Parts: sequence; structure tokens; C-alpha cells
Amino acid sequence: MTSQVAAVPTSAKPPVWEQYRARIETYTDAKVNYDFARQNEYTSATGWRLDDYATDLPAEAPGPPEAAGSFAAAQDVLRRYAFPPPDLITGYFDPKVPLEKRIMLLRARFLVFNFYFGVRVSEVTDEASRTTPDGPERVWGYGYRTLEGHFEKGQIDFTIHKNLTTGAVQFRIHAVSQLGQIRNPFYWLGFKLFGRMLQRKFARESQRRMRKLVAVQLAGKPLPPQPLAVPAG
Repeated sequence: MTSQVAAVPTSAKPPVWEQYRARIETYTDAKVNYDFARQNEYTSATGWRLDDYATDLPAEAPGPPEAAGSFAAAQDVLRRYAFPPPDLITGYFDPKVPLEKRIMLLRARFLVFNFYFGVRVSEVTDEASRTTPDGPERVWGYGYRTLEGHFEKGQIDFTIHKNLTTGAVQFRIHAVSQLGQIRNPFYWLGFKLFGRMLQRKFARESQRRMRKLVAVQLAGKPLPPQPLAVPAG
């Protein structure tokens, strides 16, 4: 009789975010690095930047979002934080933590450097029928605020909108920001010179990537994997 040895399954590699677990946990009790209770006072006149961007996604039929339409696809991309350009920003987080309690470690790339910052989701928007001048909209999304140690301070909101009358679908970005405290004079000068350009690139490339990934979803293809971790630096 021939004996058979059961094959031992090879262990799957841990998800990329696990490699950053310790860094993520350092932000558990970190405070927001600005007074968000005064957010209504933050205007261009008081030294803050206010930005709004919008890009069209494939339209749907009028009425509530379709189960497999562009609104649902964009929700999935947004929930995964898959839309930022990976050559500029990558977010790592524990996917088991509810979205409204999520803390993310952002890896930002600037010149030849990698910087790590913490942000905390501030609120989740979920409105079945928001009244607007163009008609009622289904709105879903979330925003996050910068935590201690971030080179910027402020809040950025990402939302998906569907006009229930026309079926038009959009991805929108709204940001309120200001340069934070940067002790290293070289980094301060770099962000002073290039920070605004990087903000605009982030918004522009995030819109482009959202359109691309929604198209991938609608074609029934899987989203690309999260970028690999890199050594701290």
C-alpha cells in the first residue's frame, strides 16, 4: 500500500497594511493638528486654501443608484482609498475597522523622499436625497483630518454624487488646508515651493484614477492590488 502525504498549503502573504500596523497604532490617540471647531472661519482671507474639484463618471438611468453602476463602483474605490495616485500618496489602514473610526497612515512621496503622516476619518456622508439647485442627489463619501506631525493641516472630503433626476454621476473633492509646522528647514522650503503644485496634482490625478478604476469595475475586472510597502525613509 502506498502512503500519501497531504500537501501542506503555503501560507498566504499578509496584507501590505500589516507591515505598517505599528506606525498606524502610533496615531490611535493623536490629536488633530488644528482647531476644526472653527472650520467655518477658515477662508482665503485668513490664510487658508479652499479647493473644489469635480469629475464626471459614467451616467446611470434616473433614480436611485444601480446595484452594479458607476455610483456603486465609485463607492467601492473610495471606500478602499484606491483612487489617489500611488506615485504621490498611498494610504494604509486596518480594513476591519469601521470607516467612521478609520485611522490611515499616508505615505507621501516628494522628490526622492518618503514621508509618513496620520489622518483620521472625521465623518461619513450618506444622504439618500440631498436638495440641490440641479435636483435631488444621492450623496455618499467621507472626509479626514490631519493629525499631529502632518506637514499640512486641514480637512479633505471625497464624495460621490448621483443626480436622481438626470442620472449624472460625479466624484467631488473639497479641501480646506494650510501649511503646517515643519521643523526641518529643507523640508519647509520644499513644501513651500512645491506644496501647492503637489496639492493640485493630487486632485487632478485622483480624479483621473477614479475614472479609470470605475471603468475597470464596470468592465467586471478586479481593482489593482495595493502598492507594496517600502522601507522607511
